[in-house]
Amino acid sequence: MKINILKLCKRFTALLILGILSIFMVDYAVSLSAENDIYTEIAKVPPRKAALVLGTIKHVWGGKINQFYSKRLKAAAELYKHGKVDAIIVSGDNSRTNYDEPTDMKDDLVKMGIPAEQISCDYAGFRTLDSVVRAKEIFDCDDYIVVSQRFHCERALFIANSKDHQPIAYCAEDVSGRFGLKVRMREVLARCKAVLDCYIINKEPKFYGPKVKLSSRAEIASAKQ
Repeated sequence: MKINILKLCKRFTALLILGILSIFMVDYAVSLSAENDIYTEIAKVPPRKAALVLGTIKHVWGGKINQFYSKRLKAAAELYKHGKVDAIIVSGDNSRTNYDEPTDMKDDLVKMGIPAEQISCDYAGFRTLDSVVRAKEIFDCDDYIVVSQRFHCERALFIANSKDHQPIAYCAEDVSGRFGLKVRMREVLARCKAVLDCYIINKEPKFYGPKVKLSSRAEIASAKQ
């Protein structure tokens, strides 16, 4: 009996180690797959049709502004002001009363000097997969620039590439400290879920809907004349 228990413990330990190694291999593979499409310097970013800003909660504990949120908006504004994109899609969760990530992002971008007519809200970006798939299916855009922190950009590009999109990413400044570390550790499991969603389950967005046309700067300027 003792020998059998010892064998079971050894097998369980081996499987546990194998599982942990597999998780971190997936994490590394997702980062590697996005390596050539990641940009951190605004001057080097090639122009694209639109920026896709991935949503997150605006406020954290004590009513403080979430640094992940503010840094993403700063990066999106940089892309527009440097002429890298004509339009911005703000994609996030709007599934609960009094919780509206896209509207928060749009309002704050307008305060940062981005014309409201150049910002489109995706209210059904409940997950990164939903935001990425809907960029093409709803906004007819597959050559966008993903905007988020690097670890999140890498996963978004992985998902986009599995759907035959052709995006790149501009990384917002990362968030340090315990909160940043906690989010990054959750990302490891999120990447495993992305692999399952894209290549095994073939997960679809929760909602699709009617097409939305993005406006170019030239179209807006012409309409104002």
